[in-house]
Amino acid sequence: MADNQKNPNETETILMALDQISQTIDVMTSVVGRLRHYLQQQESAAAEQQQELPAELQSDRILH
Repeated sequence: MADNQKNPNETETILMALDQISQTIDVMTSVVGRLRHYLQQQESAAAEQQQELPAELQSDRILH
C-alpha cells in the first residue's frame, strides 16, 4: 500500500497518538512552570532570611 493510501484507521490512530502527545506536553509544561515558580519562591524566602540574619551569623562572612 502506498504512503498516500494509508488505512483510515491507521491515520486516525496516528492523529489520536499525536493528540495524546500534545496533551502530555501541555501537562508537563504546566508542571515545569509550577516547579519553577515554587523554586523561585523558595529562593526568595532563603534570600530574605539571609538578609535578616545578623552579620555574625551569615555564612558568607569569615569570623576571626
